[in-house]
Amino acid sequence: MASSDIPAGFEPHFRKAPLTDPWEPLYSRKTDKAVIIGLRLATPHTNARGLIHGGLIAALADAAMGYSCAQATGWTTSFVTISLSVDYVGSAEIGQWLAIEGEAIKTGSTICFAQCLAKADDAVIARASGTFRVVPKKG
Repeated sequence: MASSDIPAGFEPHFRKAPLTDPWEPLYSRKTDKAVIIGLRLATPHTNARGLIHGGLIAALADAAMGYSCAQATGWTTSFVTISLSVDYVGSAEIGQWLAIEGEAIKTGSTICFAQCLAKADDAVIARASGTFRVVPKKG
């Protein structure tokens, strides 16, 4: 994949995880209160029908919202998911650019509320909301 296939502002994702390793390369872009995760959709992202798997969307939405909570609080604490809800309103195919646009809605000393939209080539295909618990950083 050529770097020109990646929208402006996205860089290689700053954090790796065993769950997402098979989905690489992942990209991200940070704003003041959000982290947006993006990737060019390929065969490893599909279900048996050749469409993008809902589990991929749910996992990346969970990550984007958690990272957005961390971004909104200056990365001073960690978060774990309390609840996650995803509404699927469309589909995506191999070759499209998938952007998971997280946003922290409200942060507090123990809880963060977040939401996101999943877009395939700028068309909304899912929306998600999550509640995250503040946990102390290890070390």
